[in-house]
Amino acid sequence: MEQETLLKADRIIKAYPGVIALDNVSIDFIKGEVHAIVGENGAGKSTLIKILTGAIQPDSGEIIFEGKSYSSFTAHKALELKISAIYQEFNLIPYLSVAENIFQGRELLKGPFLDIRKMNQQTVELCKDMGLVIDPKAIVKDLGIAYQQIVEIVKAVAKQSKLLIMDEPSAPLTNRETKAMFELMRTLKQRGVTIIYISHMLEEVFEICDRVSVMRDGRYIITKNTEDTNIKELISYMVGRELGDDYPQRVPPVLEETVLEVRGLNTEKIQDISFCLKKGEILGIGGLVGAGRTELVRAIFGADRIHSGEILVSGEKCVIDRPGAAIKAGLALIPEDRKTQGLILGMSVGRNITYCSLKRISSLGFVKKKDEEKISQEFVKELRIKTPGIGQITRNLSGGNQQKVVLAKWLNTASNILIFDEPTRGIDVGAKQEIYSLMRSLVDNGKSIIMISSDMPELLGMSDRIQVMHEGRIVGELQKGSFSQERLLELASGQT
Repeated sequence: MEQETLLKADRIIKAYPGVIALDNVSIDFIKGEVHAIVGENGAGKSTLIKILTGAIQPDSGEIIFEGKSYSSFTAHKALELKISAIYQEFNLIPYLSVAENIFQGRELLKGPFLDIRKMNQQTVELCKDMGLVIDPKAIVKDLGIAYQQIVEIVKAVAKQSKLLIMDEPSAPLTNRETKAMFELMRTLKQRGVTIIYISHMLEEVFEICDRVSVMRDGRYIITKNTEDTNIKELISYMVGRELGDDYPQRVPPVLEETVLEVRGLNTEKIQDISFCLKKGEILGIGGLVGAGRTELVRAIFGADRIHSGEILVSGEKCVIDRPGAAIKAGLALIPEDRKTQGLILGMSVGRNITYCSLKRISSLGFVKKKDEEKISQEFVKELRIKTPGIGQITRNLSGGNQQKVVLAKWLNTASNILIFDEPTRGIDVGAKQEIYSLMRSLVDNGKSIIMISSDMPELLGMSDRIQVMHEGRIVGELQKGSFSQERLLELASGQT
């Protein structure tokens, strides 16, 4: 039986100054399928999605939806056609209730007033129909990330969406929450909803998607049935080359000199933490979501208040009560959320690289532009940051290149102790290998790294030692020669 095409992007072209974001892209989407779009950061996935939702207009090409041709969509037209999107940054109003968010823009009225009772009732019915239990009166800001994601999906269902676009929806979710989301997706698929699924997690593509289309450098490469391909083949299409080993190999370092020691650290979130970091090593911090890993490194960096305990850098006690004191002591933090905590997105690449060390390139309160340009260009070249120039606004870079800008910023401060919190989250497979190589190069040259990662193969593949946390405490240590996924999970689950 011939399958019905719901939407076709046909010969779409979109260019920006200095870059062609989409180069003659054509992809079709079948009614009732889950269709993945994969590719490295900068491949053009987000640009295509913005065109399909009316956020931006193509330079040429057409969009064919339910047999009717359009040169472009407005956001209003996309909604009218019942096209919805769920982005990494949720489109929810935090101080409104679940029901008010679900009916946002389509509020039910009783005379001149909102019919809150009816919206609550219909929200309960919607959730029940999807096998969900959620309080319609709950304020969205009080919900966890997983429930906020569910609210976004229910909102799309309430609009009777024919096409639902999901951009990295599992990024903030635990494995259990991701499984629950997949069940919702299967329910929608059975009802004939078409889902476009964008994810860097290729394992998810094979679990939930029927077909997968690959994009590279703004071009459409190929579409495959997921049952007819595999991860290795997809990666080769995505990067256009064969990748080497996942994790760069090196001779195990001789760990003698202690560069950082933490003694009996206590905060609101962590209890009695003690460990040391050696020169030239990558010390992994493992544990489940909520174990206190991020809270630990925030305390070490002076971002969270320490109640008691000591921090020694190269044998000297340091009072680190603010990030400025940590920077002065030679520490750097590449945070989990680079967009809000690691970068000023509206600022140029060059200024992001230099703003933590402006005193060094300033005179009488003015920045020496030539010095700033020289330093920035050197780091762009050294770290292979893909940007039209150092004047490019950082928001316009891909995730992997934004991560490199954060790293360049800290290398410019001459920090010797670098803390990476989820270093490759939201980064494509090719950029991951570049980040791994950079990390290996840093420790080979005498710097030391603390790395938090929820990606177990990454944690095991990159670390020299691993400290495992559970409920705010360190509950065990794994040495390189005795790494084991099973043992790591046992410790992370509190089975000491």
